[in-house]
Amino acid sequence: MGQFTVTDLVRTMRAAAGEDDSIDLDGDILDLEFDELGYDSLAMMETASAVEREFGVELPEEDTAELTTPRAFVDFVNVRLAAAAR
Repeated sequence: MGQFTVTDLVRTMRAAAGEDDSIDLDGDILDLEFDELGYDSLAMMETASAVEREFGVELPEEDTAELTTPRAFVDFVNVRLAAAAR
């Protein structure tokens, strides 16, 4: 599996938890907090679960709960993907 990108994250967030029409997820969102983007902890749990299924990587809830921005989430998933590829 290749890299997990912010495009993958946005697609997964939209599919798993919907989208707030007042927020532009196609803009520069990497360093915005998920709550600023309209995604609460439940929405991010659903997103993490969808990423696990699609990318075949384990994302423990206790770890993903600490990720507050898209950049942190993408980086975390890529570290997990790299570890799984070894």
